[in-house]
Amino acid sequence: MTAIIVTGQFSPENMERVRRAAPDVDVRFVPKLDDSANGLGDVEAVAGTIKATHLAQAPRLKWVHSWAAGADNDLFPEMLESPVVLTSSAGNGAIPLAEHSMLLMLMLNRDVPRWMRAQAERKWERFTHPELNGLTVGIFGLGNSGSDLALKAKAFHMRVLGLRRNADRAVPGVDEMFSHARFHEFLGQSDFIVVTTPSTPETLGMFDAAAFHAMKPSAYFICISRGGIADDDALLKALQQGWIAGAGLDAHGVEPLPPDSPFWSLPNVIITPHNGATTLATAQRSVDIFVDNLTRYVAGQPLRNVVDKSAGY
Repeated sequence: MTAIIVTGQFSPENMERVRRAAPDVDVRFVPKLDDSANGLGDVEAVAGTIKATHLAQAPRLKWVHSWAAGADNDLFPEMLESPVVLTSSAGNGAIPLAEHSMLLMLMLNRDVPRWMRAQAERKWERFTHPELNGLTVGIFGLGNSGSDLALKAKAFHMRVLGLRRNADRAVPGVDEMFSHARFHEFLGQSDFIVVTTPSTPETLGMFDAAAFHAMKPSAYFICISRGGIADDDALLKALQQGWIAGAGLDAHGVEPLPPDSPFWSLPNVIITPHNGATTLATAQRSVDIFVDNLTRYVAGQPLRNVVDKSAGY
C-alpha cells in the first residue's frame, strides 16, 4: 500500500492512531476531496466521500471507507460498476438513534408539545396521558440501531415486533419476527412504527398510502434512518386526514426540509433535522471502525462492514 487519503477533521490523538495503524503508508489528511482533486494517481484507499470524477483519477484505488453508516449516497453508477471495495461506518450511530427513537415515542405518546405550548404561555395545564408500558412497537429494519432499540423498548415494558428480510433469525428483545410478506399485518399490530432500515431499491417508497391505511388510526410513524422510505405525499395525507395519529421525523424525503414544507406546521408532527446520531461518541466510533479496518487492510485480513453494492447496504 503506497498512499491513503483521510478526509475530515481529526484530533491529534486520532491522527496518530491512523498513522500507527499503517506505519509504512503515506497517510494524507485533508478536510475533503474537492471536485477537481488531483494527486490521486498513487492513492490506494480513501476514507470519506468520493465522486465519479475521483474514481477516474485514481487508477490504483482499491478501497473506499465511508464515514456514514448508510451507503446509499456512495452507490453512484460508477461505484456500482467499479471493483473498488466499499465499507461503511455502520453501527456508529446505533446507540443515539435508538435513544432518539425512544425520545420521539415518549414525546408523541405524552404530547410533549402541549406541555411546551403551556409553558410558553405560562399555563399550569395538567392532563391525562398514556404510557409506553404495554404498547407495541414495530421496528422496520433490525440492523444495529433497530436491534439496540428493541432492547431499549423492552426496558420500557413494550411488546416488540421486528420486520426484516431474514425473518428466521431471532433478535434479542424482539417478541415476534415478520417477513416482508406480512408487512401489513406487522403494521396493523403496532402502536408505533419505527423505520431504521437503510434506503434501498426494495425499501424506497415502501410506506405508501396502502401501508399507512394498514396502520392503526391511533398509531405513530417514526423515521430515523433515511427519507424516501415513506412516500411523502402519502405520509402527508395520512397525517392530515387522520389515517394515523402523528409522526416523529428525523429523516426526510428532501433534506434540508424546505421552509415551505407543510410538514413543519402539522400539529401532530415532531421534526428534528436528521440530527439523532450527531454525537461526539458517534464520530469517535466512526474513527474506531476505520482504524480497525485500516489495520485489517494492511494485514491482508477481511474488512468489516463491506457494502453489498447490489443490495445497497
